[in-house]
Amino acid sequence: MAQCPACVRARPAVDRARAASHYDGRLRTIIHAYKYEGRTSLARPLAAFMRNEGTAVLDGASCTVPVPLHPWRRVIRGFNQSTSLARHLGLPVVHALWRPRLTAPQTGMTAAGRHANVRDCFGLSPWMRRERARSRWIEDRVVLLVDDVRTTGATLDACAQVLKAAGAREVRALTLARAPTPTQAPPLSAREATSRSSTAAATSSATASRDRAPSMTVHPGPLCFR
Repeated sequence: MAQCPACVRARPAVDRARAASHYDGRLRTIIHAYKYEGRTSLARPLAAFMRNEGTAVLDGASCTVPVPLHPWRRVIRGFNQSTSLARHLGLPVVHALWRPRLTAPQTGMTAAGRHANVRDCFGLSPWMRRERARSRWIEDRVVLLVDDVRTTGATLDACAQVLKAAGAREVRALTLARAPTPTQAPPLSAREATSRSSTAAATSSATASRDRAPSMTVHPGPLCFR
């Protein structure tokens, strides 16, 4: 049956995805320590958990592509949590994407708001714009996006759209946890609220100063859903 243009546009660009567990309880506490307190030593055991639960999307994938942070956010956090996880998944890590536009924190946004917030904020990294690089890593390949937490899938879908446009045959996604939808989200912990406030302040500062600041470029989950 033919689909209307609106349905075609609404179709997720991620072909297959998995989250290792739910974003609650002890795992939520561990993710907060990893992400907001700089406990980077947790990357290896967390990635091992993702490998155990993510075989359905890891098998047959050519490489992993971590979801990028905007350079300002990367500097503030000190590391990209998705990149650190991807390094321990047993596949080549390809920095195929970059995030030139700084977006507002998505906590509290509706699904529609999240999709609007990340629309057109990702692109191919400069080196991946070369035909030789795309041919080696992206074109006609099965590419696995890696991120720490999935809520509505807006960020993963925005990234997958870029990879599909670059020639990827299939885009899968693996996340450490699957968070409740925004209407079900639990209250923020103190450390997360502090981090969100800092990020929001940085977003405001970056927006105010972007015309005078030099450009920056930083390179370098079981639940199934479609």
